[in-house]
Amino acid sequence: MKLARDTRVVVLDGDKALFFCNGGLADRPKLELEREIVQENPPDREQGSDQPGRAFSSVGAHRSAFEETDFHQLEQDRFAAQIAELLKKMALANEYDRLIVVAPPRTLGMLRKHYHKEVEGRLIGEIGKDLTGHPVPEIEKIILQS
Repeated sequence: MKLARDTRVVVLDGDKALFFCNGGLADRPKLELEREIVQENPPDREQGSDQPGRAFSSVGAHRSAFEETDFHQLEQDRFAAQIAELLKKMALANEYDRLIVVAPPRTLGMLRKHYHKEVEGRLIGEIGKDLTGHPVPEIEKIILQS
């Protein structure tokens, strides 16, 4: 994947988003951090309150449990939607012409649900990997290899 000068790269997971701009050349990128957004999202065990609910059958003694809500995952999905909204605002303000998004497959899928047509028109690539904890040179290398 070519990383032309001034290409924006967003590396995110469900809790953190890193916004980079390529200040280097296409074959020798130099990603410069422009913005970092971190969401406070404690584990689900700290957000849930009790056991899942139970349902009783009106005929017989059959009982079943409702699936417990994963509040941590809900917050991660909400975070992805917020990042998609921010990308839309940035695109409408002409803050970037080319965009590459790097995120785990689930987060990438959630982003796609919320992409605006302006974002889709500027999107030149997506990479389905979690790279938020990787050093910048490694992120550059992985993008060039994709």
